Amino acid sequence: MKKITISIAALIAVTTSLSINAQTKKINQTKMEKTGVIQHSNPFGLAYDDAITENVAGKVNIHPVKYKLNGIDIAANVYTPANYNPSKKYAAITVAHPNGGVKEQTAGLYAQRLAEAGYITIAADGSYQGASGGEPRHTDKPVFRTEDIHGMADFISQYPGVDINRIGAFGICGGGGYTLKATQSDKRFKVVATLSMFNSGEVRRNGFLNSGLNTIQERLKQASDARAQEAAGGKIIYSGVASITDEEIQKISTDLYREGYIYYYRTNAHPNSTFLYPTSNLLDLMTWDAAENMDLINQPLLMIAGSKADTKYMTDEAFPKAVNAKEKELFIIDGATHIQTYWRPEYVEKVVNKLTEFFEKNL
Repeated sequence: MKKITISIAALIAVTTSLSINAQTKKINQTKMEKTGVIQHSNPFGLAYDDAITENVAGKVNIHPVKYKLNGIDIAANVYTPANYNPSKKYAAITVAHPNGGVKEQTAGLYAQRLAEAGYITIAADGSYQGASGGEPRHTDKPVFRTEDIHGMADFISQYPGVDINRIGAFGICGGGGYTLKATQSDKRFKVVATLSMFNSGEVRRNGFLNSGLNTIQERLKQASDARAQEAAGGKIIYSGVASITDEEIQKISTDLYREGYIYYYRTNAHPNSTFLYPTSNLLDLMTWDAAENMDLINQPLLMIAGSKADTKYMTDEAFPKAVNAKEKELFIIDGATHIQTYWRPEYVEKVVNKLTEFFEKNL
């Protein structure tokens, strides 16, 4: 394996979505006290409230699975509804995790809640990420993340009890952007839904809230140099944030990253979750855009975002471009920030209710 170094050059392009979790009473939304990482002892590695701790007859069950995708071992969790009977037919939903996240965090929460509503769901770690295989680690290329969603459809369509004519796609944050892209072409997905959609390409290119427009060429040069170094057998340079102090978190002005670091580094931390990615990946990320070719989506489309989310502009940009969607709806969670839609019970409840209403109508 090649050695790595970590670059701080692409802090503008730090990817991921993050937030504050109800599990800690040491944190509030205006002032953060010193706090250690909350340890989760769930036997399935799940890092969210009310997660499954054992498979019980007559309730939602979780099934860790592995499968091959383009020669890479993919680690996933399949959730089956209460009283699951493989001889019956169920609608199925793929759940794509946020950038930097893993299946055991908010993707698992929503997969579990949708299984409670009667669906077979699957949440998989992206190729090169989480517990899935692939080198170099933490690779974040749009083509792979999009292919991961096609791969979830491949696997779940063969799962006992799944009705192949009733498969839906749901993506959160970066997984929402990749879900838009996957469903533009993959018509096995009969419906499309996103939550707090994050357009990874736009942010890597332009910076968050367009803060990096003046450094595009500089960052492309850094990415090109990083790839040249890799090709010559040198160290892999990583962009992103490897760790962060409470004091540094306090100084962050954007809700996305301030709340996100708390969520991913403190309250819902998972050993497989990381914000690092090879700097050379920017060659692919910066030329990609989730909102391009939105007119190819002809399935029913639901996009959900918090009214206070500083990422909402990406949903607002993409939604009007889906001119050929069979039907479409933009659903706003009043008062919610991006990361709060990951965990805050009252917001999760609203999202789940809207998703089940949407899926029941269109699947």
